[in-house]
Amino acid sequence: MTDHLAGKTIVVTGGGGGFGRLVSQKAAARGALVTCGDVDAAAAQATADLIAAAGGRAQALGADVTRPDQVAALVRASVDRHGGIDVMVNNAGIMPLGFFADHEKGHAAWLRCIDINVKGVLNGMVAAYDPMMAAGRGQIVNISSIYGNFPVIGAAAYGASKAAVNFLSESFRIETRGRIKVTTVKPTGVPATGLSGSIVNRAAVVGILGHNMAAYGEMAAMMADGSLPPERLDAARMDYQSLAPDHIADAVIHAIDQPWGVSIAEVTVRAAGDHFIL
Repeated sequence: MTDHLAGKTIVVTGGGGGFGRLVSQKAAARGALVTCGDVDAAAAQATADLIAAAGGRAQALGADVTRPDQVAALVRASVDRHGGIDVMVNNAGIMPLGFFADHEKGHAAWLRCIDINVKGVLNGMVAAYDPMMAAGRGQIVNISSIYGNFPVIGAAAYGASKAAVNFLSESFRIETRGRIKVTTVKPTGVPATGLSGSIVNRAAVVGILGHNMAAYGEMAAMMADGSLPPERLDAARMDYQSLAPDHIADAVIHAIDQPWGVSIAEVTVRAAGDHFIL
């Protein structure tokens, strides 16, 4: 099969862990030239070190995506060291689920969510725009969520931020048609990414679970105590219930590994037996 990934220059925000680290590693393993950015510079460097140890090529920079100058520096680093920027993966994000009743505890986190999830994505798109337009080609990959599909209780700020990502992505695609392609990736719940650490109120997950809340709670408890039947964690089976981060990263890699004239515009990735209703 033709390889459309080797040699591409890729910038990944939030590259210090979660989806960002996996995408960076998988892309580099296929011969891409990766620039990892993360607000935690040491975590970004750890990703680059893992890539180098595996024989790949990567560099790392500390980058707060809420700072346009720091995101622009990521792009410049890719251009300076790797000769350009073919793909910008706007992955950095937080998930402060919570009810409006949680505002005293959650308000600051919701404002930060808007700064990272909306402004951070916008900053990445703007930083990549000029060099991609000058080159006559490029690809933006924005990590959204099924939470951006429809409003539910417990996810006002987070859901709105991901709906904004969807809107920004499509607007960008329309304006840059024939020069820059845009892919929006919408994961369902993926427990092992670290996103749950930013949740304000864990009960707020009810909005995306609805009538499946009890069944999901049972599954989570069984996973925690090791009693969940292993076949329910087997991706080869139709009742696979808890999506692994690798599957999201693989979807991102698949979207990048296309001829320049082919754009995978939108991807939702879920376990076949997941509990989420959106």
